[in-house]
Amino acid sequence: MTMDLDFTAEERAFRAEVRSFLRDHLPAAVRHKVLNGICLEREDYLAWQRVLHARGWGGPSWPVAFGGTGWGPVRQYLFDDACAEAGAPRLVPFGLKMVAPVLMAFGSAAQQQRFLPPILAGEAWWCQGYSEPGAGSDLAALRTRAVRDGEHYVVNGQKTWTTFAHYADWMFCLVRTDPAAKPQRGISFLLIDMSSPGIRVRPIRTLDGAHEVNEVWLEGVRVPVANLVGEENRGWTYAKFLLGHERSNIAGIGIARRELARLKRIARSETGDGRPLLEAPLFAARVARVEIELMALEITNLRVLSAEAEQRAPGVEASILKIRGSEIQQEIFALMTEALGLQALPYDREAMAAGYAGDCPLPVHARTPTSQYLNMRKLSIYGGSNEIQRNIIARSMLGL
Repeated sequence: MTMDLDFTAEERAFRAEVRSFLRDHLPAAVRHKVLNGICLEREDYLAWQRVLHARGWGGPSWPVAFGGTGWGPVRQYLFDDACAEAGAPRLVPFGLKMVAPVLMAFGSAAQQQRFLPPILAGEAWWCQGYSEPGAGSDLAALRTRAVRDGEHYVVNGQKTWTTFAHYADWMFCLVRTDPAAKPQRGISFLLIDMSSPGIRVRPIRTLDGAHEVNEVWLEGVRVPVANLVGEENRGWTYAKFLLGHERSNIAGIGIARRELARLKRIARSETGDGRPLLEAPLFAARVARVEIELMALEITNLRVLSAEAEQRAPGVEASILKIRGSEIQQEIFALMTEALGLQALPYDREAMAAGYAGDCPLPVHARTPTSQYLNMRKLSIYGGSNEIQRNIIARSMLGL
């Protein structure tokens, strides 16, 4: 079958329209933060979501019936790519790309009317209550309990690695409602108000010192039965459906291309033996190699898009995208820290904040790559660890 990887004239015009919109409406302060690796705040993300919503682009992957754009996979890719190139914040996925598709497919009309509009309008932040101590890759081993008490469930348990729980207004949460059933058959999907009595959030500091993930304790938390999505004990089905959306666009082509450009800027400003590092043959060769690998990954991504546009389900290509996308981004940040040399050693977390006025001996371009290098180690773990993805490829493609 012939596969056309060129964009149509209509698609190129759409990309130009998105780029023009970004030039006119992306706040300069936010763009500066993203392009220089400076920490974004909760309001940065939500404010950008509100700007997109006002334009009618708040739900790039949503169907028109729920207020979305109705774009196909190619337009979604072009939009994400242009946003990354321009330095726009990533759209917060927990509401838009995770819980929203579940509510559209399995939620009641009342749940859809209550929860979907605030996500689209940038008025609500969601977090994901899946992983637990002892229930990460083996998620079916979760032990958080929900016991029916009249018109409420009483929830007790602990969640961990809960990204941005300290920002969240709501959590979509997997709970065990039938401990006697087989592990996957006794799980339900609840929507929990994070302001409910009995919820405690404690930060987990990551390798780079950032507060991004959390432990969440639920102690006697009362959740209305009306917040049960779908049927009781069928939450595993909904969880699997959600994971398919979580892993969409996981290659991060646009982000990698943006950070590659940043790497080149750093390598031009840093010198070795009296000339820019980017002109040093060995270092330049390593930059060229990662750029070639990124180009090859993009072609693979376009092949997947072509298949989706023709209603053909992608195969193991999704696993290939996940592995190579994470490895390429990790290599780019490794090269950044290497380009900085001794400047990569001093590390002050506070210097990464916008408006930092303290003493810092480093130029702006040298303040954040070390933190990002450390943080990017997570890419090969979340969204399905690279080891698991290699097993999928081995079984599906090689028959091992």
